[in-house]
Amino acid sequence: MNSFFIEFRDPLFSIIILLGMIFVISFFSYWWGRYKAKDNYRYLDRFLEQFHTLPSEEELKELIRSGELSQKSWLLLADAYTKNGDYEKAIDIYSELLLLDQNGENVRDIMFLLGKTYFKAGFLGRSRDVFLEILKKNPRTPQALHYLLLVYEYMRDYQAALEVLEPLEVLNEDVSKEQLYLKVLALLHAENLDDELKTNEIIFLYREYKQLERMIFEYLFRTDPNRAWQELDFEKCENIADILWQLEKKDVRLDIISRSSFLQELYTAKGYVKEAKSSDIFELDLLIHLPKEVGATLSFEYICTNCKVVFPFGFNRCSSCHSIDTAALEYGVVRDYRQEMHEASDSFL
Repeated sequence: MNSFFIEFRDPLFSIIILLGMIFVISFFSYWWGRYKAKDNYRYLDRFLEQFHTLPSEEELKELIRSGELSQKSWLLLADAYTKNGDYEKAIDIYSELLLLDQNGENVRDIMFLLGKTYFKAGFLGRSRDVFLEILKKNPRTPQALHYLLLVYEYMRDYQAALEVLEPLEVLNEDVSKEQLYLKVLALLHAENLDDELKTNEIIFLYREYKQLERMIFEYLFRTDPNRAWQELDFEKCENIADILWQLEKKDVRLDIISRSSFLQELYTAKGYVKEAKSSDIFELDLLIHLPKEVGATLSFEYICTNCKVVFPFGFNRCSSCHSIDTAALEYGVVRDYRQEMHEASDSFL
């Protein structure tokens, strides 16, 4: 009996017992962790199976109300739906989250996301109502004011859009370009003004601010080319080279071209004149030296200098970042299909 207690008091025996306990605990901890991980994977698989096909509106509501996912997870899912262009599902998620948490700390943020999604989906009236509700409770919210301005612009309610600029100015934001842009838009879409009065008003604004060349000269060259040539600033010609390139030969003022080296190069490349021998712009230089029968012409891409997104068409306000007058031209040389079509039609005569 005494020998047993002697062995029990042996330090080596205690160490063996301690190591055995550590092994048993580690063994059970490892397998318990494996079991919980498998259980979590099975739960995740069951949850994801519900999204192999898009859930209906009612199914989404039930899932949100069940509380199986956190609010943050639902917001991430709504953002994924928005990026994939499934605005309806994103709207359903935001709307249900607002119903479940009407007094929560994230209500304003969720409402803002809902308003943005309505805007992207083209539901301008609903988007306007959401942003107005945000501003009713939180008037000093510049993000909501900016989107409300965009909504009014897309709805062509330019007077309301101009009124939105007042609180933005109070918040110390520079709205001078927005103001000019909206004034020109209002003039362009004013049905009660004749073309001559519109032209005079637009030229007055251009002389005063020297901005928005693309927007202004696109209208002027379409309605009154002679007035457009008179107001054209040679330093700004490269900014609207695509508009100048598209002009018919009858609308080109040869006396004005002779005063600008860039215009001489542009219209020599076009084939209207033979004033330039070369150009520092590679694409123009290439067209100047190519024989006309090759059938090549200039193409244009438009890069937003603010967000660097590339567009195949010109813009006055970037549809990605909503900045104004940030379109930069990129030249290209392509096959002139219009010339080929014109020659083909002539061959049938």
